[in-house]
Parts: sequence; structure tokens; C-alpha cells
Amino acid sequence: MKTFLFAVALASLALAGGCATGGNGVVPSVTVNSPSGISANALYPTEKDVGFTASVSGTANTTVTWSLSGMACTGTPNPCGTIDSTTGVYQAPAAPVSATVTATLTSDSSIKGDLGITVVDVTTDVAPATLSVGQGLTQTFTAVAVPDAAETQNFNWTCTAGGVKCANFCSGSTCVPPIASGLAYYTADDTCNTKGCVQISAAAVLASPTACAGASAGNCTIATATLVPSRISGTYAFRFSGYDSSNHAVAVAGTFTATSGANGTATITGLEDELTSSSGRVQRAITGSYTPISSSDPNSNNAGTIALALPGIYPNQYQVVLDGAGDIEMIESDGKGTGSGMAQISSNPTFSKSPIFAFGFTGVDSTFSHRVGYAGLITMNADLSVSGGLIDVNDNGNSINSICGAPPCPVVGSYKSNGNGSWQLTFTSPVTMNFDFYVASGGASKTDPLTFYAISTDLGLPAVSGTMVLEDSSLTYNAAAFKGTSVTALTGTALTATATCAAPPCANVSLTLGTTDGKGNFSGLFDQNNGGAILSAAQFPPSSGTNNYTYAANGGSGRYTFNLLGDPTANPVVAPIPFVLYASGANRGFLLDTSSQSVITGTMSPQGNPLIGFPGSALPSTFAAATTSSGSSAVDAIAANLLLTWVNTGACTAACVNGTQYDAANPAGETVTGANPGYTLQSTGNGTIVLTAPSAQNYVIYAIDISGCTKTSPVCAVQDFLMMDVDKTNPNASILFAQQ
Repeated sequence: MKTFLFAVALASLALAGGCATGGNGVVPSVTVNSPSGISANALYPTEKDVGFTASVSGTANTTVTWSLSGMACTGTPNPCGTIDSTTGVYQAPAAPVSATVTATLTSDSSIKGDLGITVVDVTTDVAPATLSVGQGLTQTFTAVAVPDAAETQNFNWTCTAGGVKCANFCSGSTCVPPIASGLAYYTADDTCNTKGCVQISAAAVLASPTACAGASAGNCTIATATLVPSRISGTYAFRFSGYDSSNHAVAVAGTFTATSGANGTATITGLEDELTSSSGRVQRAITGSYTPISSSDPNSNNAGTIALALPGIYPNQYQVVLDGAGDIEMIESDGKGTGSGMAQISSNPTFSKSPIFAFGFTGVDSTFSHRVGYAGLITMNADLSVSGGLIDVNDNGNSINSICGAPPCPVVGSYKSNGNGSWQLTFTSPVTMNFDFYVASGGASKTDPLTFYAISTDLGLPAVSGTMVLEDSSLTYNAAAFKGTSVTALTGTALTATATCAAPPCANVSLTLGTTDGKGNFSGLFDQNNGGAILSAAQFPPSSGTNNYTYAANGGSGRYTFNLLGDPTANPVVAPIPFVLYASGANRGFLLDTSSQSVITGTMSPQGNPLIGFPGSALPSTFAAATTSSGSSAVDAIAANLLLTWVNTGACTAACVNGTQYDAANPAGETVTGANPGYTLQSTGNGTIVLTAPSAQNYVIYAIDISGCTKTSPVCAVQDFLMMDVDKTNPNASILFAQQ
């Protein structure tokens, strides 16, 4: 009996294999494709001319008929919309709905392909979503309609303070002179004094008339603002690195407390450590003030100057720009040097659980003439000891050096409070080294880890400064911990003369969008400006030959090896450069090249890419942007307020990139204008920004943080992105960090 059943089964399989095949014995198939440039999960009500296509294989007869189906797809008119049975052109209904588009093979109705679609209501996103506005200062807000394909970017704005109409608010055509419909200016002339008491909303013309009614506002993201005497208020930690007027390296780290004054100003008192070639390390008290830019400027809430009472000591003045959270990006503006830095509100540190910190430091050797980089990790125990650490050092291209003889070198030591706002960190192995560090932002959160700013304090040893970040203790640091998409920002020196780098060293900078597979393979693309030699969107690994783009864990310690850069587009391929990475979390950490005199250092950050890709509407907002650490004294440190707006079709009425840029030559600021449309953003999160003013410049951008954008909620916003100049005429490009 079993033999008979087996024979019947074989016969059944043979018959099944012979059914519904094409002339060559291949089973036909139909696949429904999403409309070009449109997400099938984010169609908007009444959207027209949505063209679906079908890919047919296995038969010479490729004709299909189109239909709609779904639980709600009954009645007249069809609540799911309409689709032309011959062309596949779809028109969405007037209300949100989910349905299925089906293409059926005309020659065999049993062969079909399906694609789920979702019609979502038009929603709006107002940015910045939450921030403080200084009394009397002005803040620019942007609005976008989502989905991106929505035919309107026209808005009806409202502004209330404590439930009543704002005293000084304008939008679109109500401003003098008129501005784009997606822009609004709010000046803090109101008296409400509770957190978030100012509410600013924008309803898209296509949305429900009550889209932004009430705080719950199902179809609208309402921005909230809190009125404060000064945006700079409280205790901060700060760091700075750059060069003096003789092109010698300078580094500063410190802390200050800002006390609010009148008209958005603040007084400053604090402490700083400074490293210079002339005096070594000096710790001194600082006093000074913060002054915002003119209150008549639409971005006066986002920029100003910090002046310190340090006559004859530089840097003593900084041009600063502020993001929505109040983080400060700064460049030297006293005319006595150039460089950039960051200040953040200080957290209250705790060490009771023996946390592990990853670190990355960069600087120069004891002669202040050669570039040096450190990367490593340490455990800071509750008994004030330091144990279980590792360090790699690149001293002018030498990974075996006077600091670390056989990398990775073990690190032990201790730490203690100095009692004045700074802490002392001492390594007794691999050699005795001392640092001061200052508590910056963050806490135990994986997405906002506790951060310290550190600076070396020894004479006769390399002069370095940098950042320490709390490691995510929930991970096992093996290859599988690195599985996802990240953005790597690298800075070093270009040592080879090029057409534009006549007198090395120049700057060598790059941005990489890479995916780790959890198994040791690394793939993606990168842009690089190496002394004016440009690699644009270089895909790796190479399409043929050996795949050297790999990574590996070092025994679960948090130390990894990564292969980056090189030139996968060359013939023959230029092999990538070996790096070490000390992880502070998944796809996050500090990088150090282990072999080249360029001494390339940098960071890897998780991209946080959304499930449906990066829509164009994810970027518009006001961003604070400034140069990160520079690999050459010739880098022009820049700080800027960038205003990014957006239209879904055609060009912006005015360019979609505007703002004000500050540098050493123009401390008062210059107007920033983008070429239409100003910027592009690919679904992968990388794109371009093209400027026409203050000069013609071409940047690539890489988004590294995005919030609120999923398949079910298409309203989203890019919080941070990185920019890099990719002009061949610029041998001293830099990476800029932009924060909403």
C-alpha cells in the first residue's frame, strides 16, 4: 500500500509540473511594481495618474488586466479608488484606505501578482518640533506636507501662546516681505511662562480643516516652544581644537556656567584647560558673556557670540550656532587663529556600576609637529580605579611607538574629581599619562550615552584631546553586534601633492555609508576629498577581485578591525586601509587608522534609517552646522545657520537652502543661498547640497539620525547630518556636523 501511495504522489508531482507552463517549460509569473518615484504605502487621497506596471516572465504573452480588491472595496464609487483595467493607472479615493492592486495574466487567469497599497491622509510636519526661544528673539519654522507626492505645499498657519494668539508671528504672504508658504517667523514677545506654552501648527490645504485643531491633532505635528530669558543657561562642558596664528595646534576643554541676562544675553564663569606649543597645558578660570545676534534676524534664536575676558590669550571669542536642544557649535572668531568645537549641557555622572567608556583622541606629538591619534576603552570602577582597558596609538604612521609598543596595549590607572568641575584621569600603563576631563551630555540611554570631553595634561608626551563615550553594556561585542547601516566620518592629513595641494599637508576627509552583515562583511559607498583628489560615491567592495572590505571582532572586548577607504573603482583596485574601532554601541564607536602618516581618525554612527527610506520631506528645518576637527591648519572653520525648505515638484521659488555662514574672514556672517533646488536626498539617506553663495560650493550630505518615520507614520524628520566639500579646487575640505 505504501508503494502505491508513493507512486500516486510521484504521478501527482509530474502532473503539477506540467501545468501552466510556457512553451519552454517555465512557469509564468507576474510581479506588480510600485509606481516610479512613489511609495505604494504612502499614496495621498485624490492622488491621480498613479501608474502601476507589471513584470511578466515565462510567457510570450505579457498582457495583463488590472483590478482592485480589499475588505472596503465595495460600493459606488469604489471606496478603494479606481484603476484602469488595461493601463494600470490608479486614482486614489478621497479618504484613507488599504487595498490590493492585482495584475492578472490575460492568457491564464490563474497567474497573477499582487501589491498592497495604502492611501494615507495628508499630514504636516512642523520643525523644529520642540525648542526654547529667547525672549525678544526670532525663530524660523518650516512646514512640509506628507506624503511627499502631495500636490500642495501650501499651509494655513496658527500660533498661540498660553491659548491666545501670538503677539508677533507671520507666515508666508503675511510676512513683510512675503516668504514661502512653508515658512513662518515667531518672535518671543509673549508672556506665557510654562513649558511648551507656545504652539505653532500648519495645516496643509488638502488636509481636513480641523487637521491641527487641539493638542492631539491627528493630522498635524504641532511644534511647541518654551520662552526663556536666554537660550544659553546652565552648566556646560566644551571642547575646541584648531590652530594658532603660527599654524601650531591648539586644544581647549573646559566647563562654564551661564546665567541669564536681559535680551537673551548671559554671563559666563568657568574653567578651561588649554594646550599650546608655547606654554604646554595651562588651566585657568574664565569669565565672559554670550550675546545673540540681532533680534531682527529671523535666526537670532540660533546664533550669537561668546566673548571671554582673556586679553592676549587665544582663543577668547567664539561665533556660536545653537540647535533645537540648545547644543552649541562654535568656531574661533577673534582673528588670532582658527578652529572649531562643541558645548553641551553637563549631565550628573555616576560610576557606581563600573561603566566602560570608549574614547578617541587626536592631537600632535610632543614637538607639536606630527599628527597623533589614540583610540581605546577603559573601565572606570566605583573605587576610582581604571582597569580592563585597551589602547591603540598611531604616532606619525607608527602603530608601535613610545606609548604603545605592541598594540593593543593594556590600560590601567585611576581617576578622581579635581573639585573644581574637572576630573583627573591617570593611566599608569602602558605608560604614565594624565588627562583632565569634563562631563558633557547624556546618561545611561543607548541613544544618548554619557559623554566626557578630555584633554591631556602632560609635558613631553603627545598633546591630545577628544571624547569619551559610555559603552552600551547590554551588547556582546562580537561580529553579530555590528549588523546594520552606519555613517563613518573620517579626518586626517593629505601628505601627497596634488594639482590643488601644492604644499602638503592638506586635509583628507571622507564620509562612508556602510552596511555590516553581522558576519564580517562590509559594503556600501563613500565620498572622499584627499587634498583635492575626489572619489565620488565609490561603491565597495569592488565588483571583481578580492573582497578586502571586512571587519572582525577582537575577542568580545569592544575592539574591532575594519577595512575602509582605498579605491575600489581603480584598475587595479587600491586596497582599503586597516583601522581599529573601539565600540560604544552597535555600529557606533571611535576609529583610528593603524598604519598611515595621515593618522586618520573619526567616528562611526548608526544611521537610524527608516523602514520606507529617507523621503525628501524628512530634511526641512533650521540646522546649526559647524566644522568638526581639522586635519590641516589651512581649513577654513565654518559655522552656519542652515534653513532647508522643500517642494515636492519643480524648483523652490527661492532656493531650498538658505541661511547665514560665519568664518574667520567674515565674523559678521554672509548669506547662504543654494542653487535650485538646493539639495537632494536619496532614499538611502545620502545626497547633495549645492551652494551659489557665499561662493559656488558642492557638498555631499549623509543623514545619521532620523525620528518618527515608519511604514505606518510617514511624518519624519532628519535630526542630524554630515556635510563634506567635494570640490576639486579645495585641498583643505572639512566635515561639518549639522543638527536640527
